Amino acid sequence: MTGSPSQPTPPARSGPTRTVVHLMRHGEVDNPGGVLYGRLPGYVLSELGREMAETVAAHLEPNDITRVVASPLERAQQTARPIAASHGLAVDTDERLIEAANHFEGRAFTKTSLLDPRHWPKVLNVTKPSWGEAYEAIAERMLAAVADARSAAYGHETVLVSHQLPIWTVRNRLEGRRLWHDPRRRECSLASLTSLHYVDDELESIAYSEPAGALLARATKSVGA
Repeated sequence: MTGSPSQPTPPARSGPTRTVVHLMRHGEVDNPGGVLYGRLPGYVLSELGREMAETVAAHLEPNDITRVVASPLERAQQTARPIAASHGLAVDTDERLIEAANHFEGRAFTKTSLLDPRHWPKVLNVTKPSWGEAYEAIAERMLAAVADARSAAYGHETVLVSHQLPIWTVRNRLEGRRLWHDPRRRECSLASLTSLHYVDDELESIAYSEPAGALLARATKSVGA
């Protein structure tokens, strides 16, 4: 008597595809004058900022990073280079990751600056904001940059080096919060990582970490962002 015919082995199911987009804020900038430098050229990392970049590069070295992209500003490019080098990659540039435009750029802005009547029209609307690039515009360009980066690194990890306000704005949008906010409450320290975890095409979670956190105590308080 023969046994029943064996059943064919079903093909193995492929699991979900996981992709991570790390939004990294640049390291500390050399800014002894306390200038709100914004998009101005020539503002580069301090010695501590370079140490922060190297520290994060070492932290990410084991990760499956296939692309590193940075804002065109010098401080972001410098922050990205150690990460790219540790993975044998070049640094790509995306204009959409740039710092927000700001009316007060180039000034040593203080609270007393608000007493100058010439500035009053620029501080009337905190929800837009009236002093710079609209939050909605920041969110849209950052969402587009994230979408393109996720597509290019599908199934792997990518690092986008940007600036505090753009990173915080896109995080607010992704988490369904209002875009206008108190700048003092941003969770986006120097050289921090805001990591977007995707399963297939869906955002599963957002994680925040500070691989260079031990260095933050040595950083100067800067308005430059």
